[in-house]
Amino acid sequence: MAEWDEEEESTLPVLPEEHFVRVVYNGREYHQLSLSSNAYLAPIDEVEVERLQMTHDMFSLVFDDRLIFPEITPLRRVLDCGTGTANWAVEVARREPQSQVYGVDVSTEMMPMYGYYPVNLHLEQADLNEGLAYHDNTFDLVHSRLVAGGIDAEKWPEYIRDLHRVLVPGGWVQMVEIYFNAQSDGGHLSDNHALSHWSRHYLSAMESAGKDPRAGLKLDHWMREAGFTRMEMREITLPMCGWSHNERDFGIGVANQENVSRLLSSLALYPCTAIQDMTIEEFHLLVGQARQEAAALGLKPYFKAYVVVGMKRAGAVSHRHSSSKSSSSRHRKGRNGKRVPR
Repeated sequence: MAEWDEEEESTLPVLPEEHFVRVVYNGREYHQLSLSSNAYLAPIDEVEVERLQMTHDMFSLVFDDRLIFPEITPLRRVLDCGTGTANWAVEVARREPQSQVYGVDVSTEMMPMYGYYPVNLHLEQADLNEGLAYHDNTFDLVHSRLVAGGIDAEKWPEYIRDLHRVLVPGGWVQMVEIYFNAQSDGGHLSDNHALSHWSRHYLSAMESAGKDPRAGLKLDHWMREAGFTRMEMREITLPMCGWSHNERDFGIGVANQENVSRLLSSLALYPCTAIQDMTIEEFHLLVGQARQEAAALGLKPYFKAYVVVGMKRAGAVSHRHSSSKSSSSRHRKGRNGKRVPR
């Protein structure tokens, strides 16, 4: 494994002030640099922080409170890509105090304030489209969840190769993506339903923004091309409300209902009104109708999630460093704009 330069880690520069600038768009706060660089198109305000906690709680039910799927012993270094509010990373750091956990995101604005998370958690700013600025053969586990809204469509194969590169031989990657194409159990949802209209508008807008909203369906292919072995893929139904007669799935749907209600607006607001030509009045009308359908037990609506794990072959030692930027270009989160957890 490549030697970790702890001295370099301790002298990382503070982010410049422009990384903390927010802009208000149709009543929601966004990260200005992320919008201008087309890196992230969802809000970063407290309303979104709350919603992302709901998403994390919903996944905790889906995965039976398991944060890490493969058995990894010892677990020394963990990387969380697109950490966002760092909910997953914080929990891993607390449960695995012997590990060093690193969380990276294009914006630090939703990350918890320094001193309000475990000392073995290190939060840093990085644009995943520019490559991972870590040494080869460094991490025992790389976690990547819901980054399809940030990764540029043409960068996905390179991104997954980079995940493979920074893993130690025998290390694992764990990926989760949601395909935001509304469906229904039993086919009750037609093309004329508002949820179907919402899906078409959102998916089209994200494609126009250069993203791949269908990335979850391709993860296993990209991972095999990158050289991962011992792969497993699961396709999971995420009920939008408590319509299932199965007790476990009913609980997931109940937990997911408010999350879905909020994401129908937060994920699509900027893409549908700034990238597409939908007016804000048309958008609010569509979201209102879609929310009613998402909560309709008779429609049995759901999204699909795709979960893939894979291992870097034990003898596969990487010898290439990230070509996009050196490890010295990583930044710690500055003191301005940090969020104090509630």
